[in-house]
Amino acid sequence: MFQAIIEDRNAPKVEKSIDGYSGFLFYDDNGMPLVAMHWQHRFNYMVGRYNEIYKVQMPNITPHVCRHTYCSNMAKSGMNPKTLQYLMGHSDIAVTLNVYTHVGLEDAEKELQKMQGLENARKEMGISDTDDKPLKQNMFKVV
Repeated sequence: MFQAIIEDRNAPKVEKSIDGYSGFLFYDDNGMPLVAMHWQHRFNYMVGRYNEIYKVQMPNITPHVCRHTYCSNMAKSGMNPKTLQYLMGHSDIAVTLNVYTHVGLEDAEKELQKMQGLENARKEMGISDTDDKPLKQNMFKVV
């Protein structure tokens, strides 16, 4: 995904290298890599414009909020927690799961629905919770 962004971007005249890093995805008007401050200004502008137009006010958004959103969305999509920990750069899984991953009642309801679907499939196949036999290929119906 990022490779496609790098290939499609307008290449700078000189590829910037900062602390040994290069290949930045986004540059400012001066050809310098965008940093959190640039995104913070953009977010502030967007939130300000929104709040001028609508009665229901939007709270302040920071680039750091995007880390929480990314982590929560990846966890909800079923990403392996250890992989998510690695991608987030956390040395402790507790930080990933207890600080950055946010779930709510709707998420719990979805998980319960999945479990109910699994239970229904087990009943349809004639498998009880006490069966320790591994599933075999011929146990599945072709739908």
